[in-house]
Amino acid sequence: MSAQNTVPFLMSRAGAVSALTLAALGGSFLVPGGTSEAHAASSHAGKALKVAASKKGSPYKYGAAGPSRFDCSGLTLYAFKKAGKKLPRTAQQQFNKTNRVSKSSRKAGDLVFFHSGGSVYHVGIYAGKGKVWHSPKRGSWVKLDKIWTKSVKYGRVR
Repeated sequence: MSAQNTVPFLMSRAGAVSALTLAALGGSFLVPGGTSEAHAASSHAGKALKVAASKKGSPYKYGAAGPSRFDCSGLTLYAFKKAGKKLPRTAQQQFNKTNRVSKSSRKAGDLVFFHSGGSVYHVGIYAGKGKVWHSPKRGSWVKLDKIWTKSVKYGRVR
């Protein structure tokens, strides 16, 4: 192998190892040209998803919208603002402002709304593979979780 080809080879190997390590640890990543995640990789939704993931470990605080503490809708508001999109403040207002998306049409970067009856009580950003980035409750922090209920609806930021 020539010296000219060594750097790209090593970089591609390092990238593959990083992706495999992330997958083994249960993380998710976006692959341009992949399945539904390709939408997120090249859009405001993908940027918002990356911003939310970058806030992993930030503590929950009721009413907080960043940059170091968040409640659920504060995290989504902050992430989409950084991606160049404006959202209203509360989970219910965000639900009202987005376009409905079916479960089969959801894409990474869509919002996940948790509801009870007709009322939305929680929101996060869909990460793909049935997982959501969110800031769940007092005493917790921004994290990636498996979606734990079927009482969810999906919304796409316009």
